[in-house]
Amino acid sequence: MSVSIAIDGPAGAGKSTVARMVAGKLGYIYVDTGAMYRAMGLFFVRKGILPEDQAAMAEACEDADISIAYEGGQQQVFLNSENVTGLLRTEEAGKMASAISSCGAVREKLVALQQKLAASQNVVMDGRDIGTVVLPDADLKIFLTASVKTRAQRRFLELTQKGIPCNIKEIEADIEARDYQDSHRAISPLRQAKDAVLLDSSHITAEEAAARIIKLHGELA
Repeated sequence: MSVSIAIDGPAGAGKSTVARMVAGKLGYIYVDTGAMYRAMGLFFVRKGILPEDQAAMAEACEDADISIAYEGGQQQVFLNSENVTGLLRTEEAGKMASAISSCGAVREKLVALQQKLAASQNVVMDGRDIGTVVLPDADLKIFLTASVKTRAQRRFLELTQKGIPCNIKEIEADIEARDYQDSHRAISPLRQAKDAVLLDSSHITAEEAAARIIKLHGELA
């Protein structure tokens, strides 16, 4: 029987980094939900469907099958059995992925595909609504968070190291705005599941956060 770990939380809390670490340590599949949206975006681009045509998206997405596998330790994304991993970072796929994230029919289709993955393999999945909507029966649910100040500092350091000029006050304001948007959106708002374990990463490293989740996973048996 497959095991699933759901990690939710606000932007900048380190969910993807921690989820990858946990999956790697446990030998589970890390389900990159963002990559799945990009694959769906690529599907629509190939179909010639415009971002604003939600009716066409709703009809076409029924013909899309997206799955994730690991080969040689590297994530591979398949669209209708075609490995499209190398095509997901194109500007067209990225723009379409952003546009389709608000389409209810597309979200429903991708949630169904994500649930299908979790039913057949041991997975670690992160996002905004994994424990509340996508995997409400997950074996372990984590709500990973950090203070706005901490998340802003992390983002500031990341941008600075890349040589990108930035203002930490503006970053804080952007994070606060994103938090509000995510928690007040009409479809699947960000919220902590009642049975999720709250993990504040403000004063611990990603490695320490992953270790705590792995310890909680070990206590499931």
